[in-house]
Amino acid sequence: MTERIEKLIEEAKAFSAESKEALEAYRIKFLSKKGILNELFAEFKSVPNEHKKAYGQVVNTLKNTVEEKIKTIQDFLEEKESVSNLHDDLTRPGFPVNIGSHHPITLVKNQVIDIFSGIGFNVSEGPEIEDDWHNFEALNFPEHHPARDMQDTFFVEMNPQHLLRTHTSSVQSRYMENNQPPIRTISPGRVFRNEAISARSHCIFHQVEGLYIDKEVSFADLKQTLLHFTKEMFGKSEIRLRPSYFPFTEPSAEVDVYWGLKTETDYRITKGTGWLEIMGCGMVDPNVLTANGIDAAKYSGFAFGMGIERMAMLLYQIGDIRMFYENDIRFLEQFKANF
Repeated sequence: MTERIEKLIEEAKAFSAESKEALEAYRIKFLSKKGILNELFAEFKSVPNEHKKAYGQVVNTLKNTVEEKIKTIQDFLEEKESVSNLHDDLTRPGFPVNIGSHHPITLVKNQVIDIFSGIGFNVSEGPEIEDDWHNFEALNFPEHHPARDMQDTFFVEMNPQHLLRTHTSSVQSRYMENNQPPIRTISPGRVFRNEAISARSHCIFHQVEGLYIDKEVSFADLKQTLLHFTKEMFGKSEIRLRPSYFPFTEPSAEVDVYWGLKTETDYRITKGTGWLEIMGCGMVDPNVLTANGIDAAKYSGFAFGMGIERMAMLLYQIGDIRMFYENDIRFLEQFKANF
């Protein structure tokens, strides 16, 4: 008797249906009041006592197999019908698409590139893992120069000849090696310094550095270029240059823009002076020109460098530099309007 039921179990396992009608006929065959399972349960009273347990087990197995098969096929057919309706009904509303945006660092970088591209600067790029020559020596950092200590360098595998670049000036060095004046280029990119991470500083940040080399380039050319940039970038038309020191420029200066004192935020970010430092600059040191294969007696030039994070914090009133690197979707979604 159980052999017949086991054959029915195998039949149930092998069953398949391509339509709801076929599935319903299958259900009626096994589960209706006049179906096979009801007949089997009715025969239970005539089964000898010693076989009742085995008989009951195989009947229950058949019942469970049939119910599971019906549920599986039913789910499949409903899913198939849903997909079919989705593609066939052209009037069905579409699913909303989440609109992404550029990262604020990218937004500011692109804005800087657009401003300098408008006055003839091209964009040059270089490797983030640099050698000592392009990152230091070609830029007038001799081996034991104390200015190297200002850079807080990450060295690669304890090899002092390979490092993570500390500034994108290394790109300018590579560009000078392969191009003769006139040179007018900016070098945006990511740089690395071994600094403590806080609300105002990070071990990873982004710079844009510019280089202009030609005959009879003067400090006045540098000042006018930077004044044009501050007008376009910040809408500010007043800058000042304070004497400073950089190994690769002489003379060197820090550039401040007059931010104003209209709001409490202005007082806070300018420390009550109204002036805000935005970059460093200077005339390219003749030693740098010579080291990179350019005739220092014939050509002169200027260079400048600025931090993109610092400008983004100013433009978007962001109080913590770490927010740029945390990938918090709530923070990033605020910049969709700028995309």
